[in-house]
Amino acid sequence: MTARPASTDELATLVRDAHARGAALRFEGSGRWSDGRSPATRISPNAKRVSLAALSGVVSYVPNDFTLTVRAGTTLAELDAITAPNNQWCPLLSWGDDHGTVGATFATATAGPCSEALGRPRDIALGLEFVDGTGTVIRAGGHVVKNVAGFDLTRLMVGSFGSLGAITEVSVRLRARPTADVTWSVTADGPNAREQLSRIRRGTITPLACDVLSDEVARELGVPALSALVRFGGNAALIAAARAEVSTIGTIHVLDASVWTRYRSLDPHPRRLDARPLDGAVAGRIKERFDPAGIMNPGVFGERA
Repeated sequence: MTARPASTDELATLVRDAHARGAALRFEGSGRWSDGRSPATRISPNAKRVSLAALSGVVSYVPNDFTLTVRAGTTLAELDAITAPNNQWCPLLSWGDDHGTVGATFATATAGPCSEALGRPRDIALGLEFVDGTGTVIRAGGHVVKNVAGFDLTRLMVGSFGSLGAITEVSVRLRARPTADVTWSVTADGPNAREQLSRIRRGTITPLACDVLSDEVARELGVPALSALVRFGGNAALIAAARAEVSTIGTIHVLDASVWTRYRSLDPHPRRLDARPLDGAVAGRIKERFDPAGIMNPGVFGERA
């Protein structure tokens, strides 16, 4: 039976009880990143499932500061709906879909096609709150961009796959939505076509996203082989200049923006953890500090569960 705490206090009580009993816990948001390709499959099968989906909603939103704090169970779709009326966005756009939760996105450090230009989860997170393996509620970082004080627990937690604590809130930096936002497939030919297409990333105008597609993914998206999926955002003059530059590399086909939803759903870059980071002395001490009983997602990093 899955536990569904409705508040951070309920979650902290649940974890304190599990810590006292040495009972393993498996944390999840919407449970959409638990398939066979995910490190979540390593978690001990005896661990009790704990859904954080009920911990959702806005904690604080200051549009003038471009900062937003939401609870971990808030979905990416809800995040988009919250910020859109102010012409702002949080460009996570992670692999998978927008039904995934904010907490899971940061816990797994799941990036997406726009991450090189607009930031990965570690770049976007300003601060967060989490419950560690003893049931202690800890707040790291801050709610504003200028906060730089203290040890960077935020970056430590992002990508820890719930092995150190369960994220309950995240504060993020936002961006202004571009006034013009276009999506193209760009097709090249010849033996060096893929290298030609990769030059788009290194052009004088940086795209919001540029992925050279495998032939299989191109077929799935209905675009020609030897194509790159490209997105530019800015004002009309910038888009015109980008078009002139990209047209020297390949043939441009205008696409509907919905292609990014389909592309992300293909999840061409699954989250893998081939290393065993907790075998290291420093990582082992960190794990012991935050989860001394080893109850938080045990086994996710390949350690003995």
